[in-house]
Amino acid sequence: MEETITCRLASVDDAMSMCELGQLLNEVHHTARPDIYAAPTQDVSRDLPHWSGLFEKPGHVVFIAQAGDQPVGFITASVTASAGPLMQPMNVVRIGSVCVAESFWGRGIGRSLMQRVKHWAIEQDAQDLRLTVWPFNARAARLYTEFGFETRAFEMGMRLR
Repeated sequence: MEETITCRLASVDDAMSMCELGQLLNEVHHTARPDIYAAPTQDVSRDLPHWSGLFEKPGHVVFIAQAGDQPVGFITASVTASAGPLMQPMNVVRIGSVCVAESFWGRGIGRSLMQRVKHWAIEQDAQDLRLTVWPFNARAARLYTEFGFETRAFEMGMRLR
């Protein structure tokens, strides 16, 4: 029998679990872009200031997916007001990180976490939901497209050193 997957609002007490799960994000990104991303580490507490810092910032949210009591995924997001003379004023929710343990892929966990953030964004009176994904992360890009995201712009960069 498969364990029931639940999603809940995370707290700073979940930061170490995020450090552990986040090593998959480190691996995927470091493998493709070692010039930008740090390698995964055995000492997962290295990343604790990054993940625990999210809980101190107003307008940020983290949801955790669990199989029983075991954390198996998370998503981070933040809301900001976008304004300027050339843009329509709106509240924008930006998804930061989405991570699901490999052994739990294909069970709809990423989609469930995305749905939680979408509902949270609506509660924040956001008019737009955004994220950034690298072209090498085809699996994630496919999930986002299936969820309803569209490509709007391309970010370009140039290495200087």
